[in-house]
Amino acid sequence: MNAKSTREHLLDVGVELMHQNGYNATGLSDFLKAADLPKGSFYHHFSSKEDFAAAALARYVAHEGEHAASVLNDLKTPPLKRLKRYFTDLTMTYGQTGEIPGCMIGRFSLEMATKSPQLRKLIGASFAGWQHKVAAVVQEAVEQKELPADTDAESLAGFLLNSWEGALLRSQAEKSDAPLEIFLRYALDALAQKPKLKTRCKRR
Repeated sequence: MNAKSTREHLLDVGVELMHQNGYNATGLSDFLKAADLPKGSFYHHFSSKEDFAAAALARYVAHEGEHAASVLNDLKTPPLKRLKRYFTDLTMTYGQTGEIPGCMIGRFSLEMATKSPQLRKLIGASFAGWQHKVAAVVQEAVEQKELPADTDAESLAGFLLNSWEGALLRSQAEKSDAPLEIFLRYALDALAQKPKLKTRCKRR
């Protein structure tokens, strides 16, 4: 295994283990056992577990960014339908029926944001980039008159992501997709509903 493939193999293992178990519950021995590599191979590529975790999180974020782009940049589909499809896909992937339930960014936020400046900076940048992708679609919805002209795209995108992460956290706690389904119904379905025009009754 050459130097590049060894590093990539370690990161593949790191993403899977830390996404599933978190940062604190996964030790160096776990990575090495799963990757079937000696300790020297790890320290040849990474100076510490924290450095390794940052690289693994960056890989996870890049992968999620590719998925987001494939759905959110589909210009053949109306903006609000794209948002509904995107969050529905996330529910299927990271809900209780997914291969690894939960969000790695959210998990790291709970465990490491207050402990590691390096990871906190990366987590913040990851959320900001994610929000910007969603906001771009919200802005399209405004321009196509699916949403009111005074909609603040970044604020609404932030609300959607904050609500999604909260629903996902409760889903983990309850081992149920019900919080995610409620999020889809009251955030995405309600967003797509057109306000009804009030009609005045003529007096006789």
